[in-house]
Amino acid sequence: MTDFTASHEALLNRAIEAIGARTFFSAYPESASPKVYGETAKADGDAAFEALLGKPFPFDDRHPNARLVGAEASPYGKPLGVRYPAAAIDTLVAASAAAGEAWGRASIETRAGVLLETLARLNKQSFLIADAVQHTSGQSWGMAFQAGGPHAQDRGLEAVAYAVAEMRRAPRAVQWEKPQGKGEPIRLEKRFTIVPRGVAVEIGCATFPTWNLYPGLFASLATGNTVIVKPHPAAILPAAITLKILREVLTEAGFDPNVALLAADEPSAPIAKDLVQHRDVKIVDFTGGPAFGSWLRKALTGKLVYTEEAGVNAIVIDSTANFRAMCDNVAFSLSLYSGQMCTAPQNVFVPRSGVETDEGWKSFDDVAKGIADAVDRLLADPARAQGVLGAIQGDATLARVKEAAALGRVVRASAPVQGLERSATPLILAVEAGEASAWREERFGPISFIVATDSTVDSLMRAESSIRDKGAITAALYTASDAVADAAEQAFARANVALSINLVGNIFVNQSSAFSDYHVTGGNPAGNASLTDAAFVANRFRIAQVRRMTA
Repeated sequence: MTDFTASHEALLNRAIEAIGARTFFSAYPESASPKVYGETAKADGDAAFEALLGKPFPFDDRHPNARLVGAEASPYGKPLGVRYPAAAIDTLVAASAAAGEAWGRASIETRAGVLLETLARLNKQSFLIADAVQHTSGQSWGMAFQAGGPHAQDRGLEAVAYAVAEMRRAPRAVQWEKPQGKGEPIRLEKRFTIVPRGVAVEIGCATFPTWNLYPGLFASLATGNTVIVKPHPAAILPAAITLKILREVLTEAGFDPNVALLAADEPSAPIAKDLVQHRDVKIVDFTGGPAFGSWLRKALTGKLVYTEEAGVNAIVIDSTANFRAMCDNVAFSLSLYSGQMCTAPQNVFVPRSGVETDEGWKSFDDVAKGIADAVDRLLADPARAQGVLGAIQGDATLARVKEAAALGRVVRASAPVQGLERSATPLILAVEAGEASAWREERFGPISFIVATDSTVDSLMRAESSIRDKGAITAALYTASDAVADAAEQAFARANVALSINLVGNIFVNQSSAFSDYHVTGGNPAGNASLTDAAFVANRFRIAQVRRMTA
């Protein structure tokens, strides 16, 4: 039995400090350089990935296994053929609950040590995870490495830090005395025990199978709950690798590895609804579409449900001191991972009369063309285009792009990238603000609208209204006016969405930094929880107290 507490104590304390300071902090290097991860890290990761393909996934014998399932298909056309253990829902939940007895009684520090050791080992396997994320999500390899590896690991560490900080708010034991006038005071010994909720289910998504999974996974485990991971059937492998490493650490620490279980399924036989409705499931984390998210929130009364869903992210252009840099920045945000990010902008609001720029007055059409031209510059080289765009994850997204071309005036047509069959460059459409049926609905994928409004005031009003009704995770503003910036801050605060102002260069509205940025506010229809804040972890446990009279 190994105690991992001491070896990770310093990092845990630094992470707790970071969530309070909100300044830059990252525990896991995002550079895939051999100087950082070792000369053979890439080759070793590739070899480990290839060794998993075309055979049953190598979980330990204690994982419930009644049959094998799996129907993943790489968007890049690479055969995967991995099969995963599956079992009846009652079997999985019973195994999870049984494993929770010892895990729930473990100390805060013991659990944190296990989880930080897991994150350290995950970091060492970032190249393997990158391959798995790339060939399930369709992300380019570089993005899969960063988002699927170090950035996801930072989010996991952040969740542990929040959980530990919240659980430590109550002391473990105190001597309590109440004065009694001239008599002896009343003396009580009071002890406070963290009590987990029980079994948690983590429902993953196909586009970010680790980045969106890790916050809920590590928050529930840190607070003493056991976890059953139900990944998207198109992206099981990254979750399975994560759980294999986690189960190995749990075993070394003397715990039942069934503290962390996989619930794999196939599109033809989904199990998520039945799993989350099991009477012993107490917590559900979900990332995905609003239809299932809405069902979860309405159907699962009496359970804790945390969702990140979807929305219509907005950019408002009022004016700019650097037109070309603005267009380049917006173009990258529209192109990155082919718009398959929950943070990708969809609607760009521009006054139909035009805007003031450093290049003089630009008409509405000038702005639309400037953004389209910037996309063309960005994607002119096919190799670079593949690295920025990645592949389209699902057939439904490809179909959606084709259908969307009829929704407005085409400013920039979508087309495949040379050398990448499942690809689509950004489709940019110009519409009038009154054509709300086009732009006010989420159009997942590389689809965006340049929306002509009466004025910047009108742009802000329409952006705020659409976010209140449909949700959004990000918003952006370009302006040279402090007054407009102030008005936008108020408007987007009312809509409960994160705002970025005048981003140019190598920082984009799509990006979210662990330990500093709150991802989703939980205050609009794009999700009911924030990754990560105190509210995301504090309700996953309760505190039981004991009072004993002392002399």
